[in-house]
Amino acid sequence: MILKAVLADAPVLNQLVNSAYRGDTSRQGWTTEADLLDGTRIDEAAMRDLIEKPGTVILTYREAGELLGCVELRFQEGKLYLGMLSVKPDTQGTGIGKKLMQAAEDYATQQNINAIVMTVISVRKELIDWYMRHGYQLTGERKPFIVPDTRWGVPKKQLEFVVLEKKL
Repeated sequence: MILKAVLADAPVLNQLVNSAYRGDTSRQGWTTEADLLDGTRIDEAAMRDLIEKPGTVILTYREAGELLGCVELRFQEGKLYLGMLSVKPDTQGTGIGKKLMQAAEDYATQQNINAIVMTVISVRKELIDWYMRHGYQLTGERKPFIVPDTRWGVPKKQLEFVVLEKKL
């Protein structure tokens, strides 16, 4: 079941996102950034801020009441920005990410948005390839990887983003 996140979801969302991207738990799945960044991906206060941020929605995926995935969607320059796609590490590869991607596309269509954009760390080839298999294309644009707040991690080496886009 896919639902919009509410403030009460912030603690469990925080735990899910950090388990998918950072630390030893993230190594159970294939989306880990633990070798690229130290620290957390997000904290509970930042998660609450995202849930309350105008123009932003976090969709959650649950089975039998358990939170297994989420994705952040926000309006950005006439497009929908997709970020923080997270799936519980021991359930990655079961189709949850695909369901969240489809929900993001459905949401964009409902909002009369005809393109979804995202940024991915350029060295994450397997992740970029996964998005490309789902219709996203590299735009050729690159952006610096800037961490304005250590709550979102501390890079272990110099990183940059590539921009991907899917026309709907």
